[in-house]
Amino acid sequence: MFDIGFWEFALIGVIALIVVGPERMPAIARKAGHYVGKAKKFIAKIQEDIGDEFEADKIKEHLSLKDKDAGIVEIFEETKNTLNEIKQGTNNKKS
Repeated sequence: MFDIGFWEFALIGVIALIVVGPERMPAIARKAGHYVGKAKKFIAKIQEDIGDEFEADKIKEHLSLKDKDAGIVEIFEETKNTLNEIKQGTNNKKS
């Protein structure tokens, strides 16, 4: 999480033991563990929310492109029909 190795963690533990004393160390370690757990859950929740938002944006973009594709297909069909009508009109005039 914070990219702390074993030796860094051990050094922090020794300094904490010297500063707070052996009597209060277990209670402080429990509280620290509790807060680290809360921080991990909080970070995981934020990552999940960001991932959900990213997925929602991708879906919206995909739907937008799909709508544009549908519009292009509709224009293509209209153009095709118009060309067929023109072709039939010129064939009728030749006959």
